[in-house]
Amino acid sequence: MNPINLQQIAIEAMLTRGLLPAFAPQALQEAENARQASPERSSAILDLRHLTWFSIDNDDTRDLDQLSVAQALPDGATRLLVAVADVDTKVTQGGAVDGHAAFNTTSVYTAAGVFPMLPEVLSTDLTSLHEGQERLSVVVEMQVQANGTVSMSSVYRATVLNRAKLTYDSVSAWLDGEAPPPPQLASVDGLEDQLRLHDAVAGQLRQWRQTRGALNVNTLSARPVFEDGQLVDLRPDNKNRAKDLIADLMIAANGATARYLAEKGFASLRRLLQAPRRWDRIVTLAAGHGVQLPATPDAPALDLYLSARRLADPGGFADLSLAVVKLLGSGEYAAAPAAAAGAATGTGLGHFGLAVNDYAHSTAPNRRFPDLVTQRLLKAAIAGQASPYSPEQLTEIAQHCTLQEDNASKVERQVLKAAGAWLLHGRIGEVFDALVTGAAAKGTFVRIHSPMLEGRVVRGFEGLDVGDTARVRLLAVDAERSFIDFERS
Repeated sequence: MNPINLQQIAIEAMLTRGLLPAFAPQALQEAENARQASPERSSAILDLRHLTWFSIDNDDTRDLDQLSVAQALPDGATRLLVAVADVDTKVTQGGAVDGHAAFNTTSVYTAAGVFPMLPEVLSTDLTSLHEGQERLSVVVEMQVQANGTVSMSSVYRATVLNRAKLTYDSVSAWLDGEAPPPPQLASVDGLEDQLRLHDAVAGQLRQWRQTRGALNVNTLSARPVFEDGQLVDLRPDNKNRAKDLIADLMIAANGATARYLAEKGFASLRRLLQAPRRWDRIVTLAAGHGVQLPATPDAPALDLYLSARRLADPGGFADLSLAVVKLLGSGEYAAAPAAAAGAATGTGLGHFGLAVNDYAHSTAPNRRFPDLVTQRLLKAAIAGQASPYSPEQLTEIAQHCTLQEDNASKVERQVLKAAGAWLLHGRIGEVFDALVTGAAAKGTFVRIHSPMLEGRVVRGFEGLDVGDTARVRLLAVDAERSFIDFERS
C-alpha cells in the first residue's frame, strides 16, 4: 500500500471544517515586518531578567508561552510568578495576522503536523520565550498559602529571560527518582531548588482544588510515531508529574487573571464547563463498582469515586477517566459582563471539572485566540485604559472560538483516524478489546489500544453505552475517507 499523504488529508479536512490551512501573503509579510519593530520601553515595564525563570514543555516545542519562578515565604507560603509571552506586542489588533488568528482561533495539532494560529516567525521565534532570549511578558504574581489557597494576586508587565528550557519527561523522571537530573540543573544556580519548590506549590494548589471537587482524571491521547518520515504507530502520550506541575500553575494563573479583570470592572472571556448532561450514565458506571453517587451532579462526590478507582484499579483508570471525560462533554467560551464580573461566584460561569468559578484562558496566546484577547484586556486594565473590545464583540468572539475549537478537534480526530486506518489496512478481521467512547444517534464509537485509535461500531452496537467494554472485529478501513469500521465480536 502506498504511503498515506496525511498532509493533504489534513488540508482538505481544515477547508471542509471552515479553517484556513495557510496564511495569506499579507499576514506573512506583516509577521516578517515585526522583526523590524523596536522593543517597547516604559517605566511601567519591570525588569525581572535577573530571576531564575525557566520553562518546561515537550521536547519538540518551539512556541514557548510561559515561564515561572517561585520564592519561599514564611509560614509555608510561596510567591509564585508566571510570565506569559507578550504576543500582543507583535500582533496588531485588526491586522492581517490578527485576522487569521481571529478566524481559526487556535493552532491545529494533527498527525500530519501543526497548523499554527500565528506565522512561525512569530510563534516559534519573536514571541516565543526561548532560552537565553530577553522577552516582554505579562506576569501573574500570586501568593500561595500552605493550604493551596491563592491569598493575593496581581498582574503587571515585565521583561524576562528564560534561563533553562526543560522538558516534561526529563523533569518528571528526575522528580520521581528514576533518572539523573537534567543537565541544566548543574549549570543554572538555584534551578534545582526552583524545581523542588515548584513541585511542592503545585501539589498544594492541586490539593486545594481537589478538596473542592476538582476531578483528578488520567486521560491518554494518541501520539503519532514516525520512523524515517514514515508513520509506524499511534502510541499513548502519558501524563506525568511535570505535566501536572505546569497544569496546576496555569490553572492558578488563569483564575488570577479572571479575578483581576473582574476587579478592574472589565467584561472578559471565560472558560467554562457546565455540569454534565449525562450525569445519569456516570451514576450507572459508579454503581457498577458499588458506589452510589448523588442523583444530581456533584463534583466532590465524583472525585472521591475516581480517586478510589485509581487506587483499586490503576491499570483500568485511564479507560474510566476517558469514559467520564466523554460524559462530561466539551468546555466552551462565554463572555462575562463587567457588571457581573466582580461577583466571585455570581457569574454562573464555573468550570465543573476544575472546581473553580471565575476562570479565563490566558497562558497560551501563541496558540489560542481567547488568550490573546485576554492579554489585550489585561494590558488595557494595567494601563488604566478602556477595554479594546466591547461586550458585544466579546460575546461574538466567545461563540466563534467555541465553534472553531470544535472544528479543530474534528480535524485532529479525522486526520488521526486516517493515520489509524492506514496502519490497520492489513489487519481486517482481527479482534480487539475496546472501550465505548461514544453512543448517540450519529453512531457508537470505540477506542482500541494498539494502535490507539477510535472507530465506529456498525454492527452489533445495540445496548452499548459510554464506558462499556467490548470485543470488536475490524471490518473495513478507508484512510482517504477516515473510516475505521468494527462489528461487535
